[in-house]
Amino acid sequence: MLTATLLALVAAALHASWNLLMKTSDDRELAAWGQFLAGGIIFLPVLVVAGVPDRAAWPYLVASGLIHVLYVEGLVRAYHHGDFSLAYPLSRGGGALTAAVGGAILLDDTLRVPSWIALGIVAVGLGSLVQRGATRASLGWAALTAVVIGSYTLVDTAGARRTSNGFAYGVALTICAAIALSAVGMARGRGADLVATLRRSWWRYLASGLCLTGAYSLVLVAVRFAPVGYVATLRESSVVLGAYAGWALLGERLALRRLASALVVTAGLVALVATR
Repeated sequence: MLTATLLALVAAALHASWNLLMKTSDDRELAAWGQFLAGGIIFLPVLVVAGVPDRAAWPYLVASGLIHVLYVEGLVRAYHHGDFSLAYPLSRGGGALTAAVGGAILLDDTLRVPSWIALGIVAVGLGSLVQRGATRASLGWAALTAVVIGSYTLVDTAGARRTSNGFAYGVALTICAAIALSAVGMARGRGADLVATLRRSWWRYLASGLCLTGAYSLVLVAVRFAPVGYVATLRESSVVLGAYAGWALLGERLALRRLASALVVTAGLVALVATR
């Protein structure tokens, strides 16, 4: 359990970092595409050394790669319509709740009564994020993104448990998502735009690609040691980092209030850890 806890916390820091880089990009659609593409290319040698995931995991990789197209679309629009300190905690925390409930129902993960109470605390913290001034668009896209996050988390948990190397699964997933996003981007005629922005801001894509692939791969290793609800919820301690970044780095108006809400979410996460 300690291994899963440490992996999930490191993943939280990496995840908040690449999302912040995406939020502060001039073109978030291109940023998301480039991040997944860079992450897949950078970590491709992992598959050469460790080997590809077992064949039983391949259908899950394909399904998750397609779901990630919806994830990116929702995330881009959530960041367009809402502050980082709102959209990030709401989508990530909501995704954790979806994954926790879905894991208990669909994957036979065991969560005792105290754990469900802890998840309730998380839900209260997320609800307190919805304050006056939040637009329907910002809340709607963040909520939709949360559902998609929970969906691909369940798919990937099932897939990672069907292969001997969870980290390799995470790398393969990034590559599958990059292929799917590339197909959509090329269909939209944005290939030349991506090449141009890669030339101008290659360092952003290098950094965010490392954070993106590393973060999710660590999570997929962690779920081999603990229930998906535990790992997914603990990973969402990144909501505090997101709320803090909105206040300290982006100067968002209501970020301090949202930071307080994120701390309530953190209290629920601590309670979840304590009840395991």
